[in-house]
Amino acid sequence: QVQLVESGGGLVQAGGSLRLSCADSGRTSSSYTIGWFRQAPGKEREFVAAIRWNGNTYYGDSVKGRFTISRDDAGNTVYLQMNNLKPEDTAVYYCNRRRTGYSVYSLSLSGDYWGQGTQVTVSS
Repeated sequence: QVQLVESGGGLVQAGGSLRLSCADSGRTSSSYTIGWFRQAPGKEREFVAAIRWNGNTYYGDSVKGRFTISRDDAGNTVYLQMNNLKPEDTAVYYCNRRRTGYSVYSLSLSGDYWGQGTQVTVSS
């Protein structure tokens, strides 16, 4: 049973930082990608960042240079370090686990697992 649990969201002022965590408690295969997506009220889901099992990382254009995705040595927890946050980063952030070989940018695929989401609010 795959279970993804996000944590680390909260309220921060513009220019501040937060670090989100995604704990993957049900790994059944070493070949997977962990990604972060976000969705603001009234807006479509947006790709934020992803890390493949081989360590390759990917970022959405709106967060490049400000966000960094990483993984602990055991591979069970993925982090999203968010710096220089902006009000437009306000959204619910979701952790996603996806089978390897599929595009990291697709907003949803059959077979995906999702966490419950964590709220990030950036005040101006």
